[in-house]
Amino acid sequence: AATGIIEPSAMAAAIAALSAAIEGDDAARAQGGSAGGDDDAPRPEAISLRQRAWPLVEMMKRCQAAEAPIVWGV
Repeated sequence: AATGIIEPSAMAAAIAALSAAIEGDDAARAQGGSAGGDDDAPRPEAISLRQRAWPLVEMMKRCQAAEAPIVWGV
């Protein structure tokens, strides 16, 4: 599709790819996969990929059900 457009036919694959990336990020976080030094300084909790991607995944699910493309910047 053109830049800035996600067609309904491509949304299932995009949702699956994002879901796989989210699961990978969740697994890395569960294993303590964040990079850090040896110091004991407290660090704020980073925003997870799940939190960042959730609005996009939900929008893709709604648009896929409605058979409507997602369009931006065109």
